[in-house]
Amino acid sequence: MRVYVPLTLPALAEAHKTGELGAEPLVAYAVTPALREWYLSDDIEELEYAALGRAALASLRLLAADPGAPRRRVVVAVDVPDRLAAVDPDRGLDPAALGEVRVTGAVRLAKAAAVHVDAGDAEADVTAAAKALAAADGGDDDAQFVVDGAEDHELLWFAPQEIGNVLGAGD
Repeated sequence: MRVYVPLTLPALAEAHKTGELGAEPLVAYAVTPALREWYLSDDIEELEYAALGRAALASLRLLAADPGAPRRRVVVAVDVPDRLAAVDPDRGLDPAALGEVRVTGAVRLAKAAAVHVDAGDAEADVTAAAKALAAADGGDDDAQFVVDGAEDHELLWFAPQEIGNVLGAGD
């Protein structure tokens, strides 16, 4: 199963150093039954793109919680055995958890299929979105518009062997 792990640039740097994507259970996003139902598509590429988008939003939440992190969303795409990724039954019906899975076992960065990162020109919109996220969650339409502004930026695709260059560009 392909899962999309939301990170920040400092968390990606730590994963690059240690070789692992974080402590388990690792929160990631994938094509789950709830995501399929919400997105209303049978096209696996569209569904995976939707899961990537959910992970990008989760990365934005990580940025909102870490004001010192560079304002770029980061998502690592990695394939894990299906048995290691499960939907949390307590969060399965929560709209905020669409596509969310918990991955057990060590997830090695070396197994990554790709790394997705915001370009530098997204930083202003991502910064504003991170600041507006709490208000958007509270139902503020203007704040939601600001959050959507970050989502308008496509994440760039990088091969795993380019992570060192990505981290150097984030400084």
